[in-house]
Amino acid sequence: MAELIKIYTTTVCPYCVKAKAFLKSKGFNFVEIDVNKDRKAAQEMVKLSGQSGVPVIEIGDVIIVGFDEEEIENALKNLRR
Repeated sequence: MAELIKIYTTTVCPYCVKAKAFLKSKGFNFVEIDVNKDRKAAQEMVKLSGQSGVPVIEIGDVIIVGFDEEEIENALKNLRR
């Protein structure tokens, strides 16, 4: 399922750490993209989310900006179906 979940992060973002830990605690794999190291990915993230803040989490067709456990949980439930 890693290809279905992407998380755009930076190394200095505490909410990115929390979001990754939350996904791992739920047993989900994901692709982490450090937008400080990948300019093209940073542009892709802004196009998806409309902003440059991290984390941006892409779960299937759902884009979540920031770390919101409830939103993430709902998106994960839909992904399981």
